[in-house]
Amino acid sequence: MARYFDVHPQDPQPRSIGQIVQMLQDGGLIAYPTDSCYALGAQLGNRDALDRIRSIRQLDGKHHFTLVCKDFAQLGQFVQIDNDVFRTIKAVTPGSYTFILSATKEVPRRLMHPKKKTVGVRIPDHVLVQALLAELGEPLLSSTLLLPGEEEPLTQGWEIKERLDDVLDAVVDSGDCGAEPTTVIDYSSGSAEIVRRGMGDTSRFE
Repeated sequence: MARYFDVHPQDPQPRSIGQIVQMLQDGGLIAYPTDSCYALGAQLGNRDALDRIRSIRQLDGKHHFTLVCKDFAQLGQFVQIDNDVFRTIKAVTPGSYTFILSATKEVPRRLMHPKKKTVGVRIPDHVLVQALLAELGEPLLSSTLLLPGEEEPLTQGWEIKERLDDVLDAVVDSGDCGAEPTTVIDYSSGSAEIVRRGMGDTSRFE
């Protein structure tokens, strides 16, 4: 049974943040709200949670997982990014965008695209997520909470608790959550390719 955390959207309770992070460090899998929609989250090196995410979402080996980062200093440890791309990404970050870039050696091999050696990264504009990342001290391994056969991601904590109670360790609810996934921009070839149109405006990448 998943534990339910009701966290204040603008002033997250430190005790709750600490408890959620402890669950992550103990190998837990959580559902948490972002500035786009709910996501599944786990600690970076958690192989079991990675398998659980694949099972819940029925993902194949080519799926791009996302490293949700606190800031550019953290993001820069995990992906290779040149100055031009950096400036473009910085102009829309933090925000509802995921960028696919070549991974560094800091990224566990099982998180990379098997052929391209790429990974998704993003810096969310969300108070709760930033609090979790600050306490965790490393990126959060994440994937959009979009269930197999469904076109819309889940956006309500209580519904996630009802539907996924037996496969999650915690559901975090802070009341505010977007209603669609991030916009995904692939920079692995050197120029921007729009992979998915979502919450983020795509006009500067057209």
